[in-house]
Amino acid sequence: MPRKATQQLVGRRITTRTSRTVATVVDNSLHAPPTPIPSNLNTPLSSAYPSTYASEAEGDVDGEVEGGVDGQVDEDVTKAMGALTLAGSVEATGEASAPPKPLSRLARRKQKPFPFLELPAELRVKIYEYFFDDTHYVLDLDPDNYRRIHKKLGFLRTCRTISLEAGYLFYSTHTFRIFPTHPGKHFKTKKPLLARMSARQRSWITSLEMRLGPGWNKPPRGWVVNPALGLHECTSVRKLTVFVECDPSDGIFNGFRRADDFYEGFSRGLLTDVLTEMPFVEHVTFDAWSSVRKKGAMMRGLINTALSHGKQILWGPERGWTDLDNEEDIVVPTNDMVATALLNGVGMDVVIVA
Repeated sequence: MPRKATQQLVGRRITTRTSRTVATVVDNSLHAPPTPIPSNLNTPLSSAYPSTYASEAEGDVDGEVEGGVDGQVDEDVTKAMGALTLAGSVEATGEASAPPKPLSRLARRKQKPFPFLELPAELRVKIYEYFFDDTHYVLDLDPDNYRRIHKKLGFLRTCRTISLEAGYLFYSTHTFRIFPTHPGKHFKTKKPLLARMSARQRSWITSLEMRLGPGWNKPPRGWVVNPALGLHECTSVRKLTVFVECDPSDGIFNGFRRADDFYEGFSRGLLTDVLTEMPFVEHVTFDAWSSVRKKGAMMRGLINTALSHGKQILWGPERGWTDLDNEEDIVVPTNDMVATALLNGVGMDVVIVA
């Protein structure tokens, strides 16, 4: 064989082997799993966006269809993906898979209720006191009663024993206002707080308060004593507090009051009706704001009304009145008075009265 022909034959064999080797390497690289990128290497900016070129799988569709191995792999992948769906599970098993069962709740240990009624009565009363400790001492017909008081009183519906014990403690340790003074619709209501209570609740009350001053130029029509108010059922009341917020007889009200002695007469008549309905009241406590004078027409008329009904007169802490003397009668000693008293041998502990 000529030398030239031999070289051509050898070249063809090398080219064929090289082509087969390259084809094998490319085929293995197409089906080999991707090599993970170390986490310490920065990801190229271009890899953060999807490629605009067709992927290798899209460009070699014909080869995958023709190749037996590639077709088998694609079929296995399709079955695996189908198994993740409800339809795939039905096709694979021939029957629908059961829905997942809910997680069972942990069995709670049944605890016995605390035997509250087996405690001594003294301890139960102490617990009731702590329970009602955050309620205001004086209760009035107020829009906030539902939020502050009504929900707490739901505790009385537990049983009959708790209703009697806690109910008596609540109504007997709070002072209830006879006529509402809160501004708004409750101020002019014809159904005060006492009229909204039951006869049993009124019988537990031990202290009432009547405020005078609101509506001094035009008293509300609901401020009347009648059987619906239920004062005659408050048989446990022994203390009545009369708090005077203002005295319209003072000169500062000149030109504003309706007529002389209008509100003073209304207040005396109201106190008379209240004491007539409750002859069991033992003492009347008078208190007022600092602007009210004890010698004013308002206070003198109220004190005389309480005395005419044979009631004991007490004084509240706000104004600081006493039985000994009136605060208006106390004269502050001057330097000349001090010198005169020392010369006459009179001690300065003596109160100088005008």
